[in-house]
Amino acid sequence: MAKISGVEIRPGNNIEYEGGLWRAVKIQHTQPGKGGAYMQVELKNLIDGRKNNVRFRSAESVERIRLDTKDFQYLYAEGDMLVFMDQETYEQINLPAELLGDAADFLQDGMEVTLEMYDERPISVQLPDTIEATVVEADAVVKGQTASASYKPAILDNGVRVMVPPHIVSGTRIVVDVYAREYVKRAD
Repeated sequence: MAKISGVEIRPGNNIEYEGGLWRAVKIQHTQPGKGGAYMQVELKNLIDGRKNNVRFRSAESVERIRLDTKDFQYLYAEGDMLVFMDQETYEQINLPAELLGDAADFLQDGMEVTLEMYDERPISVQLPDTIEATVVEADAVVKGQTASASYKPAILDNGVRVMVPPHIVSGTRIVVDVYAREYVKRAD
């Protein structure tokens, strides 16, 4: 672990602050007319998701931590637990579904994911940014709507509702952004 000055924190940095593991989400460097400069940092707790706004002065230092990443494969759900397999050792681990948040809806059997680990303990699960899914139900197009601005609701094979362009019908394979939960393009 390396110590860095409070004003060297950048978005995406993982730091140890007040005994917890935090990721810097947003930063704002402020130089008031009176007093020393400081960095206003929005932190998100990597364990429980809490957010915190903290001012760091240049004289303060924080511990920057590095998370190990490891490739896993999603196997199946077991109640509210998800079972993943290590791609190298074939060891299986169970993680709570809430660790993934809303992205858990997009898990598919055999999907490769990346686990961020700290001291051999899983902190977060990163899914691919986009996945392919099949539209199982799509509303009919309302005549008279302009094609440029009109999107219609559709339900995917995983139960997620997304807005799709009018030309998408039931049975169409589409590409969906996992984290924004929106239509990207028609799958080839």
